[in-house]
Amino acid sequence: MWGISGSMSCCGLILRRAAAASVCWAPVACTASPRRLSTSRRSRAFAKELFLGKIEKKEVFPFPEVSQDELNEINQFVGPIEKFFTEEVDSQKIDQEGKIPKETLEKLKSLGLFGMQVPEEYGGLGLSNTMYARLGEIVSLDGSIAVMLAAHQAIGLKGLILAGTEEQKAKYLPKLASGEHIAAFCLTEPASGSDAASIQARAVLSEDKKYYVLNGSKVWITNGGLANIFTVFAKIKVVDSDSSVKDKITAFIVERDFGGVTNGKPEDKLGIRGSNTCEVHFENTRVPVENVLGEVGGGFKVAMNILNSGRFSMGSSVAGMLKKLIEMTAEYACTRKQFNRNLSEFGLIQVFSSEGAWQCVSEALQILGGTGYMKGYPYERMLRDTRILLIFEGTNEILRMYIALTGLQHAGRILTARINELKRGNVTTVFETIGRRLRDSLGRTVDLGLTGNLGAVHPSVADSARKLEENVYYFGRTVETLLLRFGKAIVEEQMVLKRVANILINLYGMTAVLSRASRSMRAGLRNHDHEVLLANIFCAEAYSQNLFTLSQLDKYSPDNLDEQIKKVSQQVLERRAYICAHPLDQIS
Repeated sequence: MWGISGSMSCCGLILRRAAAASVCWAPVACTASPRRLSTSRRSRAFAKELFLGKIEKKEVFPFPEVSQDELNEINQFVGPIEKFFTEEVDSQKIDQEGKIPKETLEKLKSLGLFGMQVPEEYGGLGLSNTMYARLGEIVSLDGSIAVMLAAHQAIGLKGLILAGTEEQKAKYLPKLASGEHIAAFCLTEPASGSDAASIQARAVLSEDKKYYVLNGSKVWITNGGLANIFTVFAKIKVVDSDSSVKDKITAFIVERDFGGVTNGKPEDKLGIRGSNTCEVHFENTRVPVENVLGEVGGGFKVAMNILNSGRFSMGSSVAGMLKKLIEMTAEYACTRKQFNRNLSEFGLIQVFSSEGAWQCVSEALQILGGTGYMKGYPYERMLRDTRILLIFEGTNEILRMYIALTGLQHAGRILTARINELKRGNVTTVFETIGRRLRDSLGRTVDLGLTGNLGAVHPSVADSARKLEENVYYFGRTVETLLLRFGKAIVEEQMVLKRVANILINLYGMTAVLSRASRSMRAGLRNHDHEVLLANIFCAEAYSQNLFTLSQLDKYSPDNLDEQIKKVSQQVLERRAYICAHPLDQIS
């Protein structure tokens, strides 16, 4: 899912993993909902333009606002849900028993949490992404419940909302919204993890063409043992436009009551132990043709749209969990004494909130010492629950490849003509490039319009904005160099792609915190100076990381150790072992 570098701050983690959620950009309501939001339209271009060394200011500045009506509506939900999770949810019991109690499930249903993003006309709450993200911060106080609800609606029933017919929506969404039925998403198989195209489950059209016979097994299915409705992906034979027959993935809505649907026992997991995860098997399951979801043969697109939409909810969940973790750990650090001093008075404790993602939870345990390691406290459970976030819905490594290749593809289309001119040795283009690189080497002043009298950011974060501008400019130049150097072969350069993605994640995070902090200062929000401090710390760290990573992308830089790393990896893989002699070994 989302990779975060280790030295970034907790603020950085929240704003990088939750840029779309807790920072609340692109808060779009479900299309079927009657709500009319005053928030900004969704941007598709901002991140891609960074690959060209540009900042599309209008897409991110000023920080988008929600209407007062929507804010009032959000607050109506927040109170009761927060009270329930604080006073009634027993997370320790859920973790120990490995299941969510029936009475807890019933209360979740009564609060409407099974239908948060189901349109109102089908019995759901019809929440916008902004409202969904806000409630996600609260729901994340219990990892197992958060995962169960996300698997139900962020991916389980999301295909119906995105690709379902009106008949399919009317038939299934009301009971899914109420929680009477629970949904699951069935894509992963024993031999296909992130490679969705390699699934083996198969559906065969009956002779009378009224139903498909579905056979296959799916693994790691959240809600697999609870679900009544499954979104299932299987291959079918499709006659292509050239009359050839090909295997193509198709999505199906499968009811447990269709028959032939069984599940294995729940997996005994490291974390999120209360969520139900198991294998699901389909044996000669008859699926009516009207239960095809989307187009026949269009299942891969349906799956990717669901997953891209579903990942959104994880950011806000991480934000909520980390806010609570910081609160609990700060309380302990200020009350626990060692050597007649509060732990909070020791220097290392004061940098806690500048540690990053996985380290954030790990450091909480370190601050509590032995107490944090004990099962009677929530910290070790939070550590276990958090680890899955780097794997869920596509590992962070896969997502990095996707981020980098999507942006490079965009830049490649724009820069193709220029790159071809350079390869052909066009004198004008070559001299123009040499001149630009000479100016860059002499210390170019970069001004992308973020600062100054007409700038987009508040003066209190102007220095950080200049760091962002510099990073963006040189990122754009580096992208051009990489495309010239590798061409289409860049898709095979995973170490390069990882660095490109890391820089982009930092740039997006820097933009998000600067926009938010500027808005807080101008609006005079409570503790706005603290927010500015966090923003400036985050940007300073991200800036330094970006400079180092940019230097690693230079083929001849001493910081680029790619060839040495590849050599070490190759030697280890050839022997399938650690190959160095033990220091106690002697030459005979």
